[in-house]
Amino acid sequence: MDEQTLVFDEIFEFLENKNFPKLREILQEMNPADIALLFEELEEKAVPIVFRLLPKQLAADTFSYLESDKQVQLITSFSDVELREITDNMFIDDTVDIIEEMPANVVTRILKNTDSETRKIINELLKYPKDSAGSIMTTEFLYLDDDMTVKEAFQKIRQVGVTKETINTCFVTKSRRLLGQLSPLELLTNDEDTLVTEIMDANIIKVNTHEDQENVARMFDKYDIAALPVVDNEDRLVGIVTFDDAIEVLQEENTEDFEKMAAMMPIEDSYFKTSVFKHAKKRVLWLLILMISATFTGLLITKYEAAFAALPILISFIPMLMDTGGNCGSQTSTMIIRGFALGEISTRDFFRVMFKEFRISLIVSSILAIVNGIRIYLMYFNSESLAASGTSALMLAVVVSLSIMCAVIIAKFVGCILPMVAKMCKLDPAIMASPMITTVADAAIIFVYFNIAMKFFNI
Repeated sequence: MDEQTLVFDEIFEFLENKNFPKLREILQEMNPADIALLFEELEEKAVPIVFRLLPKQLAADTFSYLESDKQVQLITSFSDVELREITDNMFIDDTVDIIEEMPANVVTRILKNTDSETRKIINELLKYPKDSAGSIMTTEFLYLDDDMTVKEAFQKIRQVGVTKETINTCFVTKSRRLLGQLSPLELLTNDEDTLVTEIMDANIIKVNTHEDQENVARMFDKYDIAALPVVDNEDRLVGIVTFDDAIEVLQEENTEDFEKMAAMMPIEDSYFKTSVFKHAKKRVLWLLILMISATFTGLLITKYEAAFAALPILISFIPMLMDTGGNCGSQTSTMIIRGFALGEISTRDFFRVMFKEFRISLIVSSILAIVNGIRIYLMYFNSESLAASGTSALMLAVVVSLSIMCAVIIAKFVGCILPMVAKMCKLDPAIMASPMITTVADAAIIFVYFNIAMKFFNI
């Protein structure tokens, strides 16, 4: 049993015995993220009771970590005074994130209990496109005027730093235009009379408010930064994106890609909080599309009835060929989609990628063909059914091995081309993942396999 489980068991015991002083004592020592997990385990009636035991700042921090259904439950139970205390102690970007997931009546109540200045900022942030830098930035950042000295900069940090989301990076501005940035360490290691413009770094990475949030999140990894300034069209500093917001974006984008790669429509809520009907609704559309498109493969098999009527053993190799092709296509598409996500591959690399995958497919298919050819020859060396049909094990091994080589090459081409074509068409490459690629490759593999067989066996 881990330490967290022991702590939770102790909390449940104190709650049952109504030992609230001890319960408050334990909660004060816990991390807000861990307290949020605790609320997922509590009975519904106990949630408001435990939440009211938290100190104001800890309560606000914990609230931002809670699932939306718990937040709605708490807001419903709050008085206006309690709600105002929570929103006053939360960072504005966290408040905006919460508002975006709340029902209209709850949003109205939250905005009603915020001061006019905060309400104005929230409304401005809500105007930005959903997946833009503006929608995930915070306006609670620390900026220094260009004519400030190091001494004056420290005075400002002491005055307003506690209300800002981060002071690890300070931005230097002139009439709100971004000039540069520096860290508190750079302020500490310079004389008090030094101007901040003399020690700032003017070579700064910045993004526009309408930049795609996924591109913004990738920049944190690329440039190894903790905060990224966001400017408007007139290059005025309007907010910053912090690394915790970037991590959330990457988690959301990766989850969405995984769902699309599994032939599912994206689901916003967690697995258990999504109803059975909604799960089915999100999955069935793509399954219908793939099922109907797979009928083309069935029509192809029907077309070659004469081939497997003359040599029934050919049918037994169809699952192996289709599975091998599907696996090869999935490997390639996964690498291409990952390359797009990390910025390693672009649409300009179309022919480079195709040539590389072709060389890979030659090596892989040769190895698979040789191993499988030997296996088939050994298995059917003394086959009476083959002898009766006038076919040798060697000929069968050659036909299936050639088909495997073609299957691997075709599947890797399909797995390479479809995601890249989707990207060129401004679509998410993830929608061209395993299920779609397997469906397309299967039809091509069946066509090639039976044509090779008919040529070799003169059917």
